Amino acid sequence: MLIPSSPDPRKGPFMTLTIPGFDHISLPGTDGVELAAAVGGSGSPVVLLHGFPQTHLMWRHVAERLADEHTVICPDLRGYGASDKPTATDPHVYAKRTMAADVVSLAAALGHERFALVGHDRGALVAFRAGLDHPETITHLGILDIVPTLDMWNVLHGASAAVGYHLFLMAQPPGLPEAMIANSADTFFGSFLDTWANDPTTMPQEVRAEYLRASAAAVTSIVADYRASAGIDVTHDQADLDAGSQLAMPVTVVQQDWGARLAYDAAGVWKAWAPDLDHRLTRAGHFMAEEAPDEIAAAIQDLLAR
Repeated sequence: MLIPSSPDPRKGPFMTLTIPGFDHISLPGTDGVELAAAVGGSGSPVVLLHGFPQTHLMWRHVAERLADEHTVICPDLRGYGASDKPTATDPHVYAKRTMAADVVSLAAALGHERFALVGHDRGALVAFRAGLDHPETITHLGILDIVPTLDMWNVLHGASAAVGYHLFLMAQPPGLPEAMIANSADTFFGSFLDTWANDPTTMPQEVRAEYLRASAAAVTSIVADYRASAGIDVTHDQADLDAGSQLAMPVTVVQQDWGARLAYDAAGVWKAWAPDLDHRLTRAGHFMAEEAPDEIAAAIQDLLAR
């Protein structure tokens, strides 16, 4: 049974669904941004970052499996869910570097100077940046269903790039994408929930409704997050590539077989960034933490044992 958290009067009267048995609290990110987070369990800390178009709720099954042995921290990223949604006054506001610093800050607020980090989709891009920027803090890194931003743009080409049409839409200058998406928010966000899942029935209607409500309330900040990935995030990735930077910690990547679909060497792309790599393919759809929680929890547990 999903648990509604208390409404935050700063963010509206709605009731945010959260993970059963977890506390729902507010934690400081950077630059005065407050992040909503579900926290539960005990033991060595693991932070789980959600993807698009979702909230921390996507981790509900995996978090419960990990909480027996770990303190599990599931925040809403800045710009998403019940977290603050600052205006993108400059590209740094939604740079993955800034969002990664948020994660380090909220973990520190809970007393964790070192922690394992796992991200899905947008959260995986934040986790990747955290691994590069904070190698002394991130002990283990888990990545679900992405390639790094710079590589993402490099592998999207020709007709096959149509699968990522939303990346190109939200990369456009402010105004048009926000208006287009806001005018058809449920249809836009719902299309991803329907088409990216191998089995949409694994996402209960109340969860789907929560994702749609949260996304419709965050159109401007979600677009700003994506727009950063067509600009400042590429700049940061390129600088690390040019400097020969790599992820120093054990890394596990679980993804669909995008290499076959888009004609590139997915494991090879990741090996260039992560020398200590466990690369796995899954038959689950994009929302693998909800479709195959036993598989994903086991992959995370294997990662933490390395």
